[in-house]
Order: sequence, then structure tokens, then C-alpha cells
Amino acid sequence: MTIRVLIADDQVMIRDGLAALLSSDPEIEVVGQAGNGREAVELGRELDPDVIVMDIRMPEMDGLAATAELIGDPAGDTADLRPKVLVLTTFDLDEYVYEALGAGASGFLLKDASAADLVNGVRVVAAGDALLAPSITRRLIGDFARRRRHQRPSPNATAGLTPREMDVLRLIARGLSNAEIAAELVLAEQTIKTHVGHVLTKLALRDRTQAVVYAYENGLVG
Repeated sequence: MTIRVLIADDQVMIRDGLAALLSSDPEIEVVGQAGNGREAVELGRELDPDVIVMDIRMPEMDGLAATAELIGDPAGDTADLRPKVLVLTTFDLDEYVYEALGAGASGFLLKDASAADLVNGVRVVAAGDALLAPSITRRLIGDFARRRRHQRPSPNATAGLTPREMDVLRLIARGLSNAEIAAELVLAEQTIKTHVGHVLTKLALRDRTQAVVYAYENGLVG
């Protein structure tokens, strides 16, 4: 299945370079380029990409605001139809990570990442997995969630999950892959994939990134 990608960056040379790099992968198709956040929103709605590679600092509307406008309410009826956003920036300041996660981004990479890391990042985000640059640790996600936790959540926050699904959610929050979770719980990887899908559906979450934040916000991991 071809992954349709929109590139949003205010520098033409960077856009063209990213487009050439991603287009070299036979399973990735670059369907458009945007020079600012407002154009990214318009093309994101018009071209229906699977993934938007989004710069942060752009004119008219920055990438964080564009991401928030494109993603909107993660629990909405059309959440599954919205593109995934992979934030790509030269800045690794913690606050940008917090804002990107809060806006609904599924991944965060620095522009000094290798070509292979970028291609892999697009693939990972398109598949619904969480992706953070190696320098962006789970500590930041935990800190982000604590900032947003104004009070202890309702004990019913995860009432719809089975005990096994709760185990899977906690392991997702620890950053484990499906294969690692399968090994931890001594289950088949396909079974874990099914559990992950149930967790996301029951909690109205778009992807594993949101699952990690949700787990921290609800005190499921420390």
C-alpha cells in the first residue's frame, strides 16, 4: 500500500530535498508541498495524505497550529480519516515536543536525522505507531502529561478495558513494540496487535503516541 505524503516547510530547497528523498522509496508518494501552515491545512484537506511531514516555524500559521487545526478532536467521528503528522524541525527544545504532542502529532524528528530515519519515520507514523527522535525520551512525555494533569482522573477512565488490555496499555506507555510486549506477556504478536487496536478504539485514541500520553495522564505509569 502506497503511503501518500504532504511536505510542509517554508524553505523550497528543503521541501524539494525531502520530496526527492521520500520519493526514492517505492512505497511512498509525495502528493504535494506546502510553504506555510495555512497552505498545509488547505492541502491536507484537499489532497487527503496519509502523513504530513510538518515544519514548526513557518509564516502565516506555524506547524503546531496547523497540526491542531488538521487533527482537531481526536475522538471525533472522522478521526480515523485525518492525516498523521510527523513534526520535523531543527529545534529540539522540550516545549516544542510538548506543543506537538498536545496538537496531536504522531511523531517528532529533528532535521539532522538520517535519510533512513526519515523514511522509517514516515512508515512508522503511517502505521499508527508512536515515533520520537532518539534524543526525545519518554521522560518528556511523562512530564508533558503531568503538566496537563490538573486533578486525578476519574477511576472510570479505563473501566472499559479488560485486565489484559490494561497490561498492554502500560507496556505501550513504557515504549515497548508489539514484539516486545508479546515477549513480555508470552503471547503471539498478532494477539498483541489485536489488543492494541481494542485499547485505541475503546479509549478513542488515534495512535500509540496518544496512548502513551493517556497512560501518563491517568497515572497508569510513573
